[in-house]
Amino acid sequence: MLSHHSLQFLRNLEQNNNREWFHANRKDYDQTKEEFEGFCQEILTGIAQFQENLLNTTVKSCILRINRDIRFSADKSPYKKYLAAGFGPGGKSSGKVDFYLHIQPNGESFLGGGMWAATSAQLASFRQEIDYSPHILKGIIEDDIFKHYFNEIHGEKVKKMPKGYAIDHPEIELLKYKQLFFVHKYSDDELLTKNFAAEVINGCQILKPYLDYINNLFYGEEN
Repeated sequence: MLSHHSLQFLRNLEQNNNREWFHANRKDYDQTKEEFEGFCQEILTGIAQFQENLLNTTVKSCILRINRDIRFSADKSPYKKYLAAGFGPGGKSSGKVDFYLHIQPNGESFLGGGMWAATSAQLASFRQEIDYSPHILKGIIEDDIFKHYFNEIHGEKVKKMPKGYAIDHPEIELLKYKQLFFVHKYSDDELLTKNFAAEVINGCQILKPYLDYINNLFYGEEN
């Protein structure tokens, strides 16, 4: 279970994003990290009940480092202002499309997943599948339960119709997507409830058919 302590640590970190402050408050970070690991273990255990390829995954392999890679960034803040985990076979570096959990104060926490950094070949496969069998994807993402829970779509679209497809194609909007990432946001109050882990696990179960669709399309296997 997450606590006020963890959210307050993240708020304080956002206001004091420097190494001196971080090291002076290392004990608070260690407590926050331990709490987040315990919470993510609950999530991982729950997901593994309906996704067997996570059974041998360790929770530490799922959690993203709090240190930012600032080598090529204009923003030199050394730390992320959020906690995050990617739940996939073997952890966050599975190479597949996985469940992503993001914990950030002030209503910026969310569960999400989907097509994000597709290669040209993967994007071509996605568009071909939409052209040939749009009903499969639409049957997943237009389901009432899915639409109600994942009511935010993040992702860029091309401005013009992709090459090789008619401008009056019936699935023109889906074909334009370069990224198709679905998100469900959580309030700070929701984060602090006793059943929040169960809520996230339920969200993962709703998201699973879409991730299975993308993983099968891109990698020839379900996630």
